[in-house]
Amino acid sequence: MSVPAADAAGRTKLGFGNLLTNDIVDGAADRWRTGSYASSRVWGPTWTGAAPSGFGDLLELRFNGEIITPENLRFPAPGDRHYAGALSLGLHTHMQRGAMEYAIGGDLVFVGPQTGLDSFQTELHDLLNVSEPSDRVLDAQIGNAIRPTLVVEMGRPIRMGAQSTLRPFVEGRAGVETLARVGFDWTFGSLGQGELLVRDPVAGQRYRVITQDWTGYSFTVGADFAYVDSSVFLPDDQGPALDNTRERVRVGVMWQGESGLSSFAGITYLGEEFEGQDEGQFVGSIKVRLGF
Repeated sequence: MSVPAADAAGRTKLGFGNLLTNDIVDGAADRWRTGSYASSRVWGPTWTGAAPSGFGDLLELRFNGEIITPENLRFPAPGDRHYAGALSLGLHTHMQRGAMEYAIGGDLVFVGPQTGLDSFQTELHDLLNVSEPSDRVLDAQIGNAIRPTLVVEMGRPIRMGAQSTLRPFVEGRAGVETLARVGFDWTFGSLGQGELLVRDPVAGQRYRVITQDWTGYSFTVGADFAYVDSSVFLPDDQGPALDNTRERVRVGVMWQGESGLSSFAGITYLGEEFEGQDEGQFVGSIKVRLGF
């Protein structure tokens, strides 16, 4: 990637990345963590293959949107989770000090009908001629709230060979969901090395934001385990009780061609999130970037 010189303010746009996640791979109708979209734009003075050491030198503007539903959009079973929509906008900084990588920032998360995501899903399903959320489901959805959320991730890439990197990490979130997480990502292949990757909050897949001129494939495997203290999406006074443990297991493949066209596809298993949820679910994530 050719990075332009910094502007007079000392920053220039260094990259953009996004990821779309949906439960369509699960073989069932929309349910639970049914759909989300993550998007990141990054500014900084330059990119040399690693984040700078200074706090605030490299800034990421992060946008996320998510729809959560009960298993049945028309007639939810007693004890199923309630419908919820969430939109967030945040500012994060990325740093590297020694062998450690840090991502620290905050998001302002808007929850409930105020997001308009219930209307968006209804209109989209009407257009696709599939079942829409019933009035019963929407009337019982999680109410309006605005939750500031702090997010901190620390990871350490460990080279396991010329074409293999293991990256254990820990993460903490406090706000719309308050949790502590530990896990790893293992990448096989050179694509992704010397680049900035950002973690999608739902699937845990990492998507490329600052890229290099690699060509070829890389494969990723990852897993993590979280202790969840609280969640706006599973409140104590509405719906089923929160399950305090949460697991994710994921695989993915990145590809980039000579023309700059690139893509990512991944599948993630999400473990149970609430008491009474009888199984986990699979979600698929995809990103396509055109070469112009």
